[in-house]
Amino acid sequence: MTKAIAGVETSVYEHITYAVDGGVATLTLDRPDVYNAFTEAMIEELNDALGRTRRDDAVYALLLTGEGDGFCTGADVSTMPDWSAQSKAEYGAFLEKVQAVVRQLRSLGKPSVAAVNGPAIGAGCDFALACDVRYVAPDAYFTEGFVTVGLVPGDGGAWLLPKLIGESKAREYLLTGEKITPEDAEDLGLVSGVAEDVVGAAREFAETVTDKPAVAVQRTNRLVGAGTSFADHCERAIDYQWECVNDPEHEEAVAAMQEGRDPEYDR
Repeated sequence: MTKAIAGVETSVYEHITYAVDGGVATLTLDRPDVYNAFTEAMIEELNDALGRTRRDDAVYALLLTGEGDGFCTGADVSTMPDWSAQSKAEYGAFLEKVQAVVRQLRSLGKPSVAAVNGPAIGAGCDFALACDVRYVAPDAYFTEGFVTVGLVPGDGGAWLLPKLIGESKAREYLLTGEKITPEDAEDLGLVSGVAEDVVGAAREFAETVTDKPAVAVQRTNRLVGAGTSFADHCERAIDYQWECVNDPEHEEAVAAMQEGRDPEYDR
């Protein structure tokens, strides 16, 4: 369900909040009493909201953050069944829902930015890693942490982290479960910055990209990190560039540059 409040469209959920303002969708995990640890119901809401983001032509960027002092500390184990008493199929069905959040973030196309305001642990870490850009608060941190409780990263972290910081450093963090501090995250290039007002920094990035021609932004975003050969990458770039050449926002951007004015996109 959606409603408009002072020009801001919001969607009503129980465990998350979702609002669209100025072309930016802000998705906030909203269980602050447990540092935004997720239940199965929250995961279902996240998948619904991400689908809404993908389909909404009025959304040009996504900002993902957590309410209160945590970003997301993974699964709320107090709400989970005794998986050892369940079947592999039952556990797999649940894990696929969590993986779907990561898959949707990875395939969104529209730029996504995580404002990591507090601990990002386990699957919560993977949600942040799946975003295109990350900002982190000075007292926040990342940790896969699975190995410390006798599990493997089940949500994509062992695939994502090596691509972001290199295989050797990623193995170090994955095999020990050690925290990645904000300082280390910045040194490793895992985050774009450390900020006291981490949501404000993430919002500034999101607003910056929404001011650019949307097709060019989304197709550029898809080109980065595409799992193809260089030859296939170049072929894809031709297809995307042709879309951009025929996009009215490209024409307006060029005209504005030639006329020394700000572009005015018809949105």
